[in-house]
Amino acid sequence: MTKLPVLILGARSDIGLAVAHAFAAEGYPVQLAARNADGLSAAKNDLELRYGQNVTLHEFDALALADHAGFIDNLPQLPGIAVCAVGLMGEQSASEAKPMVATEVLRSNFEGPASILAHLANRFEERGSGVLVGISSVAGERGRATNYIYGSAKAGFTAFLSGLRNRLAGAGVHVVTVLPGFVATRMTESMDLPAKLTAQPQEVASAIVRATRKRRNIIYVRPIWQLVMAVIRNIPEQVFKKLKL
Repeated sequence: MTKLPVLILGARSDIGLAVAHAFAAEGYPVQLAARNADGLSAAKNDLELRYGQNVTLHEFDALALADHAGFIDNLPQLPGIAVCAVGLMGEQSASEAKPMVATEVLRSNFEGPASILAHLANRFEERGSGVLVGISSVAGERGRATNYIYGSAKAGFTAFLSGLRNRLAGAGVHVVTVLPGFVATRMTESMDLPAKLTAQPQEVASAIVRATRKRRNIIYVRPIWQLVMAVIRNIPEQVFKKLKL
């Protein structure tokens, strides 16, 4: 049976490209969506040559909310799986100093991703099938001084995905929340990350493919993060506010 394509939103990112490779290797056609999508021509050619799957490029701006419905209308085929890898970490100090910088981080990690997935959710619900995958973050599980702008946006996105999953549970549409923890990407290359807590983009991609196949609800790419965040969530506030995590 012919497989419906997988739509990768934020396909220019290291995780987005890794997800594209992982699904193409499983025999799925791929739709790569990003800003300046023509710049992904080399990635398109590589995927097609390597896996023999059809790959299409689509211009997509997560912050152009008014264009989201039209973006879906213009896809050559409604995907069977959509993976949202859109995100912007930003610099906490810059976000604190300039509210407009903070707004971009908030919109990039919550408003934009929630909007496009909301549109896709309605289309999938009408069809009665599909899988929506949102890449959120463990940073959303408790606000911390070092990244609370980014973390608060991800907290909102995690809650959105949870509500969407609850809403669509009886409609044939499944929603997966991905909590990767640290990932070795261009976005984190300036950070000194602990090896045991840091996944590779390909590791995240493989976890997403498995999660869609097994209809998992929430996944920590490295299970140790579930324990780490359980500890952080349960630190008493009087103690927590004295820490610099």
